[in-house]
Amino acid sequence: MKDSDIRRSAAHPEANVKHIVRGIARQGLKPLSGKTSISLRVDAEVLEWFKAQGPGYQTRINAVLKAFKDASA
Repeated sequence: MKDSDIRRSAAHPEANVKHIVRGIARQGLKPLSGKTSISLRVDAEVLEWFKAQGPGYQTRINAVLKAFKDASA
């Protein structure tokens, strides 16, 4: 198969050169999330409450902290 035989379209993004290069460049690396891993001490009752809300408690803690930051600006 020749390169000219490969059809490139929005329906087949895997044939897009940018898609291929991005996949090769990121292979084996951690995903880009824009978040930083930290160690944070909180009261046990606060942590229990967030965990009781179900999966994703760390994301909810981040959302609450972000909302506080935005409201304080």
